[in-house]
Amino acid sequence: MENSSRFFANKECEYYPCHKCDTDINCLFCYCPLYNHDCPGDYKIVDKGDRKIKSCLNCTFPHEPDNYDLVIAILKEYR
Repeated sequence: MENSSRFFANKECEYYPCHKCDTDINCLFCYCPLYNHDCPGDYKIVDKGDRKIKSCLNCTFPHEPDNYDLVIAILKEYR
């Protein structure tokens, strides 16, 4: 699956890996397309001054190769 239309690992990136993960990280979703949506990953809502923000620090959901189809399905729901 390396560098296919469903998976790309940019191992030359200065931030790779951006999360701790047991497998190679899928960089197709480098900036999470689910940030403004309900993500099934392990995100947290944290206080940032006087507002709350979504922290994806420990979420690897969109970066896991097997989750490509589910990420696409979730995005289609929000069209």
